[in-house]
Amino acid sequence: WISTAQVANKILLLARTTPVEECSGTEGLSLFYTDLDRSTVEVREIDKLGRKCVDSNQVFIDGLRIPVEDRVGEEGKGFSYILHGLNPERILIASEAVGLGRAALARAAGYANEREVFGRPIGQNQGIQHPLAQSWMELEAAHLMVQKAAWLYDQHAPCAAEANAAKYLAAEACYHACERAIFTHGGMGYAKEYHVERYLRESWIPRLAPVSPQLILCFIAEKVLGLPKSY
Repeated sequence: WISTAQVANKILLLARTTPVEECSGTEGLSLFYTDLDRSTVEVREIDKLGRKCVDSNQVFIDGLRIPVEDRVGEEGKGFSYILHGLNPERILIASEAVGLGRAALARAAGYANEREVFGRPIGQNQGIQHPLAQSWMELEAAHLMVQKAAWLYDQHAPCAAEANAAKYLAAEACYHACERAIFTHGGMGYAKEYHVERYLRESWIPRLAPVSPQLILCFIAEKVLGLPKSY
């Protein structure tokens, strides 16, 4: 799942530079920023459910030679550099999810106000109102966790728990908002004309990437609550 490889001329690559038997854990991996040599790198685009604006790809590397000048930082420290980017990535995805959920909710509320059945807007019915009100609360709560995680990161403070929680809460709130937006539109929610079907497809991205909700729950259970590792 390598993004923009169809047009990129550079690649960020984590590679083993010390034999595994000579080190332990994640040691011995180095980070490189080097040319994407298409004579030694095969790129195959993945046809996706959504996210058409960014190409995603399988990458097959065979015989790529990288000069030492293209190494980022110290040799053998590459995995620690990668880890440094995981928390802001989760915060970024969470922010995106909140925005997408809000867009879906706005569409749903607008339609519920405009669509009239039996002489009154469908938004006057609690069966329509309550799920949308619940989504608003879920999205606002997720947004607060996103803000907390971002603030901690900006302060150079530990934020792994908050970043993971923000990603989890925002992804779930986003998905529910998009699903409820389709339900609010009824049969027309299945039509491309109203866009909410596209929002639901896009809402799968923050649920799946860059880490599954199940692994986030495992992380919180182990690192925050002190429970035994389950996998």
